[in-house]
Amino acid sequence: MAGVRFTFDNFKQLLDLTIGLAERLDENRAESFTLLYCDFSKVEQSVIESSLEQILRNSDAIVSSNSDYFFILPYTDKYGAGIVKKMFSEFFSADLKSCVVSYPVDGETSKVLIEELMNIADTKYKNNLRCLSNFNPY
Repeated sequence: MAGVRFTFDNFKQLLDLTIGLAERLDENRAESFTLLYCDFSKVEQSVIESSLEQILRNSDAIVSSNSDYFFILPYTDKYGAGIVKKMFSEFFSADLKSCVVSYPVDGETSKVLIEELMNIADTKYKNNLRCLSNFNPY
């Protein structure tokens, strides 16, 4: 098991692709995927890599910018994303800052999903996810 890594520069295109696949394949438009953000600033890089290999599925996508990690978890609701976050916390023996948004419940475009994620992070942690300030919604 391991997620597939994408560069941060391709984050918007990856979200748009995932939304397009969900629109085409998910007739019920239930929680087609969840975007999980985790702050791994207190975790050593080598430990992060081994956790990703053990916890994530081959269908999960990983995008990171320094210690900010974003996971696109297909066919996973917020509850399932919470389980993934808990697995990370247990693996690292640390409480991690995290936020989740689900498509289409929290937004139907990459721009709206990212804005909602930033709003949650700011409200919950006073963390404005500066790495997303360069996120081009167009």
